Amino acid sequence: MPNAKVLSEKQAVVADLTNKLQNAAAGVLVDYKGITVAEDTALRAELRKNNVEYAVVKNTLLRFAVNNCGMNELDSLLNGTTSLAICHDDPVAPARVVGEFAKKMDGHFEIKGGFMDGKVMPLEEVMALSEIPPLPVLQAQVLGTMLAPISALAFVLKQIAESQGAPVEAAPAAE
Repeated sequence: MPNAKVLSEKQAVVADLTNKLQNAAAGVLVDYKGITVAEDTALRAELRKNNVEYAVVKNTLLRFAVNNCGMNELDSLLNGTTSLAICHDDPVAPARVVGEFAKKMDGHFEIKGGFMDGKVMPLEEVMALSEIPPLPVLQAQVLGTMLAPISALAFVLKQIAESQGAPVEAAPAAE
């Protein structure tokens, strides 16, 4: 039986993990076996850029935290080497960054599962989330689709004006 000091330290770790899991928008469990230190450093740098917390965790401590949060379905994934990537503000970021890295690693770095808003997601959904582009790219795509009809209308009106012989002047550039 562990002494009281070790037990209290482990209870503090479980309480901290439980708090992080409850407040996270989303998280991904990863099997990191087989990556080098340089690859791990690159992954951690990319995760920090995307405001994602990443840590290697002990399965037994994470199991207690997961059970405290009511995500018992993750118990079966907590074996072997396990790391946890969570984000508090962007629910897609952990899956996207870890998914991109997993593709580069070709089997040495695998996503085990994940959760979003306190609900466990099947692996297929986590993989689908990893394919979603970053928010600025999505915003640019939406703006592009909104501007496309306006641009097409301006082009058609210009062509009509030119075909009728009216002089068309270029609009001044917006400042």
